[in-house]
Amino acid sequence: MDNIAYKDTKIFEQKELQELFLSVEWSSGYYPQKLVVAMRNSGSVFTAWHNEKLIGLINVLDDGMMTAYVHYLLVNPEYQGKGVGKELIRMVKERYEDYLRIMLNAYNKEIDFYQHCGFKAGENMTPMFITSLWT
Repeated sequence: MDNIAYKDTKIFEQKELQELFLSVEWSSGYYPQKLVVAMRNSGSVFTAWHNEKLIGLINVLDDGMMTAYVHYLLVNPEYQGKGVGKELIRMVKERYEDYLRIMLNAYNKEIDFYQHCGFKAGENMTPMFITSLWT
């Protein structure tokens, strides 16, 4: 798609993040002030913009040497299937090419996409988490 610009930035307006997160129906979008801080404190954040609109984002948490965790990958549904997510993954792979591993948790419906981008499912592994709902 034409007119998509990719950036390496951690600085956002609350509204930009809120609109993107809610476009994919992620409840994190209801906490835009927390998202602003979370992005600022991430190891890396790469974004996709169509004109002045934030349409995609990937953020990575890393230990500075060995392991990088892809925490969020979001693409506004209007722009899905146009290579935006693949380009954001490519940027992460380039940034962390010297790391031992890049990891992520994928929902079942996302597995094909991530495998197409070079990720492999771990054997005998189960993602585990505790979710806390903010009040």
